Amino acid sequence: METKIYKFYGIDVAMHLLRPNAKWEISNNMFTRWEDPRPCPSIEEVYWVMDKIREFEDSIPTIWLDEDLKKMKIDSDEFDKAIGEADGSLRAA
Repeated sequence: METKIYKFYGIDVAMHLLRPNAKWEISNNMFTRWEDPRPCPSIEEVYWVMDKIREFEDSIPTIWLDEDLKKMKIDSDEFDKAIGEADGSLRAA
């Protein structure tokens, strides 16, 4: 079954690759906290790294088992229930 599920794609992974162990917070595409002696990356840099992560993950021909996908669906539903969104509308696509 061909289904693409991104396991590494995200701002936190991109930030770890750009500035390992930096202390940061982001809101509305702006850094609201930066505690690190290195310069804060721009949001464009972060998105560039995220694009590279997606390209990397897209290049891997992952094959999921049906039971893997079912387990991930259950985990996803439990997460949505925990945050109060049965339809998953709070998550970014």
